[in-house]
Amino acid sequence: MRLLGSCGDAPEGAHFQAFRLSMFDDPFGVGARLLSPPLPGLASSSAIRSGFVVAIPVRDEEERLPACLGALARQRDRFGLSIPPTLVRIVVFANNCRDRSASLARRLGESWSLNVRVMEAYLPPAAAHAGNARGTAMDIAEAWLAEQGETHGVILTTDADSQVAPNWIDENLAAFEAGAEAVLGRIDLDGEGKFLPDALHRRGELEDTYEGLLTELSWLLDPLEHNPWPHHATISGASLGITRTAYCRVGRLPRVPLGEDKALIALLSSEDARIRYCPTIHVTTSARTKGRAPGGVADTLRARSRDPQAHCDEALEPFSTAFARASWRGRLRRLHGAGSLALDQASARDLEISAGQVEEIGKASTFGAAWSVIEDQSSLFARRLLRPDELPAQISIARRSLARLRDGGSAARQHVETKSRIPVRSLDDACRSNSFDEEGDSLVAT
Repeated sequence: MRLLGSCGDAPEGAHFQAFRLSMFDDPFGVGARLLSPPLPGLASSSAIRSGFVVAIPVRDEEERLPACLGALARQRDRFGLSIPPTLVRIVVFANNCRDRSASLARRLGESWSLNVRVMEAYLPPAAAHAGNARGTAMDIAEAWLAEQGETHGVILTTDADSQVAPNWIDENLAAFEAGAEAVLGRIDLDGEGKFLPDALHRRGELEDTYEGLLTELSWLLDPLEHNPWPHHATISGASLGITRTAYCRVGRLPRVPLGEDKALIALLSSEDARIRYCPTIHVTTSARTKGRAPGGVADTLRARSRDPQAHCDEALEPFSTAFARASWRGRLRRLHGAGSLALDQASARDLEISAGQVEEIGKASTFGAAWSVIEDQSSLFARRLLRPDELPAQISIARRSLARLRDGGSAARQHVETKSRIPVRSLDDACRSNSFDEEGDSLVAT
């Protein structure tokens, strides 16, 4: 099946049973009694533009879908005015559902005047995964934009077990209007989180703290104009947006079983796309431990509840490695920006990459593509997973080191190296340098 007006084909192995434009009657009679209707307001005065479509993959979510769609029906703009629900176009891709999710989506769309397209499909077991479900929903959204001739439209995606904040649409569109090509929001757990073990909450607080420190480290050493401070580092399909142009340019959402959101951001990064991690965009998602997508949030919460010392996310690496990663990336990005990323033999040796890899880096058309080769091939940046009991010490190291970096001014102008002898030569050919002393938790002059 080729989606009308799309820039590519539908996923292989997807056996589409129906593609229906709402609005249809709900034979189960659940309707608007599940949630309040959209709030009244001066909807006609809203300054929101209509060039966006929200894509939602759904699988057996009749219990949570009303809250998800209700949040989209009650959106407001930056002036506090209601966004007319008729402007909110939504794709619901109901895949392998055994409940009333599809009919409920149609009924709620009609009740709240949302512009909903519901597609039902059966995906064979090998293809019934998160990457295919979200990718199909986003492809339909892209086709809808193309159908209306909206070349510069935006695809937003969230999850059926999530509720976007009242200003979610407006904050996303504001970030795109400011020049972003992809936008990511922050994710919070809903009230079900109170039933999770106390140890998991304490662990979550430590992880959030350390992630924030590593995010600031990256900003200090490798600042990006299109992603100003403050920002976060969360990558989640529960709050992800992308321009139609960028979506097609990178070949659409990767159809991987898990981590399709991270895979898409990796593709965009390799293309030097302008990615904004916006701190004012929030989504609340379910803290349930029995989810729909294998390996998703629910599985992670359940595994960590069983084993409090289960490894942290790979992004939470030892501070010394994170420091080296951000230092090298910042310096090399500036060299690329100046048109001279070509690595000499000394730099290649310091990065522990081969002559063949240096040649591959030199052929890269973007900094992101070059950095991807370096990061993948250099042993300096090998990921070591942390355990929760290691986080307090790493947080302490990070806090002391960041205090010194802040005091020293913009790290983008500093020349740093780790105590493990990872040299980063000065951009201004100055004779001095600095080192990160992991034992002393500080930057020291050398």
